[in-house]
Amino acid sequence: MTKNELIGKTHEKFKAYSQKDIALAVETIFDSMITAMEKDQKIEIRGFGTFSVRSRKPRIGRNPKSGALVELGDRKVPFFKTGKDLRLKVDGKR
Repeated sequence: MTKNELIGKTHEKFKAYSQKDIALAVETIFDSMITAMEKDQKIEIRGFGTFSVRSRKPRIGRNPKSGALVELGDRKVPFFKTGKDLRLKVDGKR
């Protein structure tokens, strides 16, 4: 699902709000999540999952195209862990 599809589905459910207002709300939520993760804060949405930032240690990688060794430094990456309810629904057990 794309962001535009999310806005469209939300607009179908909440017709009282304009699509422009819903788009602003979605953008505000995403911006807040990005800001929190930039500050190394954890975001927990009950029943859905947890977003966090993980640190990766430096290592030697390999360029898949040329096979050349590449040095990868310290870095932080976003990480998402699904909640139990979401896992069960996706698996068809709920």
